[in-house]
Amino acid sequence: MRISKAPPAAGQENDNGSSDSRGASVLVNAIEVLRCFTVEEPLQGVTEIAAKVGLHKSTVSRILATLEQEDLVERDQSSRRFRLGLGLIAVAGPLLADLDERRAAYPVLQELGEQTGETTALMVWNGSEAVSVEQIPSRQQVKHTSVLGTRYNTALSASVQVFLAHEGTDRAGAMIRNGSIVLPGADGAGLDAYLLRLKEVEERGYAVNYGETSLEEVGVAAPVFDHRGNLAACAMVAAPRFRISAEQLQAMAQACRQAAGKITVRLGGQPPA
Repeated sequence: MRISKAPPAAGQENDNGSSDSRGASVLVNAIEVLRCFTVEEPLQGVTEIAAKVGLHKSTVSRILATLEQEDLVERDQSSRRFRLGLGLIAVAGPLLADLDERRAAYPVLQELGEQTGETTALMVWNGSEAVSVEQIPSRQQVKHTSVLGTRYNTALSASVQVFLAHEGTDRAGAMIRNGSIVLPGADGAGLDAYLLRLKEVEERGYAVNYGETSLEEVGVAAPVFDHRGNLAACAMVAAPRFRISAEQLQAMAQACRQAAGKITVRLGGQPPA
């Protein structure tokens, strides 16, 4: 017996390739919608998201409805706008738990926090952004903290300086020129000065952001290496600027550098001399 396949109905995909392509497009759109939610703008409406991702409002509304069903977004009861949902924690939890860098860093970050009295964190690099994957807030009433998963692509951020210093000046310069990394005043002279700064960061083993990305914040960061000698992460200390003098900043930077070395050893690596 020969079984014949009915021709596809009008509008129906006629091959798996086209169907797969459409499915991938839907997934990309959903990811773009999720990326609209930031620490600065945690609440988003359909119209706002549609403008940011370049999709029709009806498409965004359908995507949000699906994400809401899966608890990846939820509605704010007062404004009826959307925010990220607790379901994302369940998605990200296994990844965070499986990060060797995170497990190795936690007790050292605790010790660093006790030593400095400030917030400590572990940052990893996704190729163009520094991402916060662990944080131990300061016990002080006034402190600097960020949400886990916060991403930074500002060239003057201490963590971004560390990662770019190990990317090399050619790669760092290209990322700044194409806008992947944001550097205010990135003209010829400004870029050249910044690339020299990255060489200094690599040589001394830590980076400083003394009120450069925000007048109220101070951050220091130092590189963490794995057993192969590759840059795996960076340890960071963040504090309100009013509490940190120039002398305290130097001591905080050295403490951060030493902590990064301890994490490196816990990962089986050899800290730089």
